[in-house]
Amino acid sequence: MRTKLSQFKFELNEKLIAKTPSKRRDDSRLMVVNRATGEIEHKMFTDLLDFYDEGDTLVFNNTKVFPARLYGLKEKTQARIEVFLLRELNTQARLWDVLVDPARKIRVGNKLYFNDKRGVTRLVAEVVDNTTSRGRTIRFLFDGPNDEFLKELHSLGNTPLPKLLEREADARDAERYQTVFASEIGAVAAPTAGLHFSRETLMRMELKGVKKADITLHLGLGTFRDIEVEDLSKHKMDAEYFRVEQAACDIVNATKVDGGKICAIGTTAIRACENSVSAERLLAPNEGWTNKFIFPPYDFHIPDHLLTNFHLPKSSLFITTCAFGGIDLILEAYAIAQKEKYRFFAYGDAMLVV
Repeated sequence: MRTKLSQFKFELNEKLIAKTPSKRRDDSRLMVVNRATGEIEHKMFTDLLDFYDEGDTLVFNNTKVFPARLYGLKEKTQARIEVFLLRELNTQARLWDVLVDPARKIRVGNKLYFNDKRGVTRLVAEVVDNTTSRGRTIRFLFDGPNDEFLKELHSLGNTPLPKLLEREADARDAERYQTVFASEIGAVAAPTAGLHFSRETLMRMELKGVKKADITLHLGLGTFRDIEVEDLSKHKMDAEYFRVEQAACDIVNATKVDGGKICAIGTTAIRACENSVSAERLLAPNEGWTNKFIFPPYDFHIPDHLLTNFHLPKSSLFITTCAFGGIDLILEAYAIAQKEKYRFFAYGDAMLVV
């Protein structure tokens, strides 16, 4: 029987979408969903470590968000154009895949000028190709070394807050739309389950003997792209870069062999792990590009638990959560979450599926 997109539809009260982060990272609420019993509990995020003991492992996505949203001026008309950096195509040629808005004004051959706050032009880019209706390939015209180019790019860029938050990014977002353990730059969206972890929580983990394994999956906008097919087997995810190193494999596999629990921190951590399964059903080193889309029914190999946020209806993130927790149970949990006024989306509350 085919899995259909319509199975993942629910009515979301948009007033529950968190527009700003909580005062402190670990102030968020935590819903705990037990797959075996169907029990649903209401906790605080600070209770998370009550579910883990010495020898258990949490798997984190250590990707780091770069300031991907730029604003440029089109040559001659001086029209303001938003340029959203998706990924670097060629370092030497300074070629990037981008989205532009408004797209109808941007054609191959156009030049865009990026100015600092004083109005001084710091970078110039030329449009060299059309990729999709809003997609373009641009070449930055910069003669200096790559580290200087990246420095300019980062000084001009803005934190790529989701448009659904309906506000411009401000100073607090530069810190809060980034995990405290982020180290590998390359994402255009944050792995939101990790945003709840404070340095204090990580320290409590270490003191308790709960291990931390780091993997990398650089989130692109494809993770959040609307699914437009009813038959989920026909949905094609945009490819995203991932890397699972031997150090993470050693930690995760030792935990599995010893009978400990593995918790994936976010659906991106699950995707990287499930893309890196050995013949022995253990975690294996792996690197490359993945368009793996996990939807029900799916037999998970690596994680025993999943920590995730409350996602939008019919999103790939929600569908993967249902694959892990069961469609009916997760839909029930989401109905309760709305009744209990849990906060949804990137800056929202957390759910632990055990």
